[in-house]
Amino acid sequence: MAARIIDGAKLAERIWADTSEQVAELARRGRRLKLAALMVGEPPACRVYARSQAKQCSRMKIDYELVQLPAESDADAVTDRIDEMNRDPALTGIMVHQPLPSWIDMPAIQLRIDPYKDVEGVNPANIGMVFYKKPILAPCTALAEVELVNETDMQLRGANAVVVGQGAIVGLPISTLLIQQFATVTGCHIATRNLVEHTRQAELLIVAVGKPGLITAEHVKPGAVVIDVGINRVETTDADGKKVSRTVGDVDFESVREVAGAITPVPGGVGPVTVTMLLRNTVEAARKQMARDR
Repeated sequence: MAARIIDGAKLAERIWADTSEQVAELARRGRRLKLAALMVGEPPACRVYARSQAKQCSRMKIDYELVQLPAESDADAVTDRIDEMNRDPALTGIMVHQPLPSWIDMPAIQLRIDPYKDVEGVNPANIGMVFYKKPILAPCTALAEVELVNETDMQLRGANAVVVGQGAIVGLPISTLLIQQFATVTGCHIATRNLVEHTRQAELLIVAVGKPGLITAEHVKPGAVVIDVGINRVETTDADGKKVSRTVGDVDFESVREVAGAITPVPGGVGPVTVTMLLRNTVEAARKQMARDR
């Protein structure tokens, strides 16, 4: 039997409805929310994401500002603008579109964002405090993955979980969050030998590498829950021989869905939930700023 498809869009709508009520409640208390997104140059993927953010914010009655800097901007120009946004009391949340130009150190930029306005949860202070269960704002992609796992009613306590990819923004935080739920977690990465031997033991398999089709049916334990965080653009040929570009994950969806118990699609899985978690973090940021500034 084919795997259950975990519908990220439907889950995102439920989270959106709850978050929207919280936005309205804060507005009644006199706190209007505003999210600012900084972009250097105009990378095509960033433009698409920015339009989506603007649309979602408008729908939720959160003010949105896209701060665009020239493509040739240096690190000082970016940090100066972030400092301005940190000081602006009208701004509830700040995020930085990636990629930045190669000459700008992204971790240094993330460190510059006020942890109380860091709605992506990427400031090293927030990521580090995940280990103590006390982040001001947790990484929104990792939070999205937890929400998707919860959709399956999986009992995490004692479950064997394998996280492929141990990046600072996704892999390491989700590994930590799973350990805090008392799952037994194996972290795999570029140096892992015989990857299939590890992934075949997983009741929960989370993949965040950025390599299309890395995980195939042979990697997956029958009945496992598979969360695919990868977003990759690949070029294929249609029936007429025309080249087309499409978005795929790190998991070979068609083969794995015949083995897994539940699986997230790409697109339509982690992505929509992550965007909604960004908005939920914007609400959380406002609350924590209000408490801090009393």
